[in-house]
Formats: sequence, structure tokens, C-alpha cells
Amino acid sequence: MTVMDTTSTRTDTCAGPPHVDRRPDGQDSYTISEVAAFTGLTAHTLRWYERIGLMPHIDRSHTGQRRYSNRDLDWLDLVGKLRLTGMPVADMVRYAELVREGDDTYGERYELLEATRRDVRARIAELQDTLSVLDRKINFYADAGRALASERPR
Repeated sequence: MTVMDTTSTRTDTCAGPPHVDRRPDGQDSYTISEVAAFTGLTAHTLRWYERIGLMPHIDRSHTGQRRYSNRDLDWLDLVGKLRLTGMPVADMVRYAELVREGDDTYGERYELLEATRRDVRARIAELQDTLSVLDRKINFYADAGRALASERPR
């Protein structure tokens, strides 16, 4: 088991580098419909993420409407990347819980992401193999097509 040094004072922001000025006016407060438009997620999915604990601390306006920040959008970007890895939703929720629990969970977060990276690398290798098979078949049919075309009377 690999263990990382958790004595660092660095802060995990839960996402990649922040996207600066998502909107031309530099706004940092978005409605659920605006977030749905930015992310391609449905409002139903955004509410579900909140319900299951993947995004539990969404601010609300004085009228109770959800108000998402640029940091929330950055988190959603990370969640989207994790989804693309095939990480189970339960693991994504666990990761979010670990982030909220603080720096003492760096080791467990590291292990969770390492396991996901191993799975992604295995899938990539499988896809590379599949691509090689497709390339061989495509080359076969391209060569066969040229051979047939050259045999036909003109």
C-alpha cells in the first residue's frame, strides 16, 4: 500500500485550476439553469448530486433559489472527469466526504484516486488493443478493395 505524506499544508480545492471569468462580467453566482447550460447536466442531475452528498453545500438566495459559484462549477468539472473515468458514484460521494473532512484524509483520497487511475490505465490499454484490431481490419479491407478495383475491367 502506498501512503502519501499528509503533513503538507497545501489545500485541496477539489478541482483542477480554477476557470477564470466564466462569464464576461466575471460573475460568480449562477442559477441552476445557467449551470445546466454551462455543464450540459440537467437540473434534475444537479439536484440529485446535492441530495446524495456530492454537492451538499450549495448556497441559496434569499428566495431559496440555488446559487452556484465558480468554485462549484470547478467541482462539477472534476466530477465530470471522475465520471468519465468510470468511477462509481459511491466512490465520488466518498471522495467528496473525504474532502469535507479535511487534510487528515489526504492518504485515503490519494488511494481512491490511485485506484481509479489504475482502472483508467487498464481501460486505455484495452482500448489500445481494440484500436489495433480495428486498424488491422480497416487496412485489410482497404487493401482488398484496392485489389478488387484493380481486377475490374475498365
